[in-house]
Amino acid sequence: MGRRYIICTSCFVLFVCLIVQGCTNFFFIPMKPHVLTPEAAKLKYEDMYFKSSDGVILHAWFLPAKTQAKGTVFFLHGNAENISTHLASVYWLPAEGFNVLIWDYRGYGKSAGAPSLPGVISDVESALSALIERQDIDPDKVIVFGQSLGGALAIYAIAHSAYRDNIKAVIIDSAFSGYRAIVREKLSDIWLTWPLQWPLSLLVMDSYSPLDSVSVISPLPMLFIYSENDRIIPSHHGELLFNAAQEPKEKWVLKNAKHIQSTLSKEIRGRLVKYMEQKLKNEDGRGKAG
Repeated sequence: MGRRYIICTSCFVLFVCLIVQGCTNFFFIPMKPHVLTPEAAKLKYEDMYFKSSDGVILHAWFLPAKTQAKGTVFFLHGNAENISTHLASVYWLPAEGFNVLIWDYRGYGKSAGAPSLPGVISDVESALSALIERQDIDPDKVIVFGQSLGGALAIYAIAHSAYRDNIKAVIIDSAFSGYRAIVREKLSDIWLTWPLQWPLSLLVMDSYSPLDSVSVISPLPMLFIYSENDRIIPSHHGELLFNAAQEPKEKWVLKNAKHIQSTLSKEIRGRLVKYMEQKLKNEDGRGKAG
């Protein structure tokens, strides 16, 4: 009786939490304190503050290229912690001649507010607007780079963005194909929640699903990066997104990389530099599909 009571109680508590919080905790795990700054990586940087569409103040770091800038990378990080821990994914880009805007969603780091899916989606457009308005960048040479949750957010946001003409390519690393889909998979991984995977996943807002938006990003070139051994976001999500995208598109399927650790590889960094250089040289934003 005791064991059955614990199981039933746990399921009930989980169910109530999901209803009350709208399943937000599945996607947003913010951290307020910064672990380090770009200065620790010997990078010049500028603190940026700007407003989202509803007035929430957001924070970013702008990292200028160490040489004459080839273009600017607009970076969207994953669901946990904040920009101080995701800096490792992009700190190497200024030395390769790229400006970088790395910024925090509402509720993360020094950004105000509390995360929600509609709010964060609006944050993406506001952050892109703040970048485009800078006088020290070429507004027509922007590369969007999203990892994990950031990749899912980027797909929907760029598909509906007023700044599509400023973007030369969209790079999606280890993103999931749908919010309900990934919640369902995570619930199925735990025996306690396995029976509830379908009813609980229906509580998740899926109107911003990347799989439903990825096809309309064309003719912007897209690069999908995912690993066969990713235990956080299984590789079939990357395959679904790639198959649904229109040309021009390219995919890099990695063998042994862990989740959002593609840029730890010097080989992948070199390939990314060449990919971005190629896309920035093409005035219409199109590139050869792979």
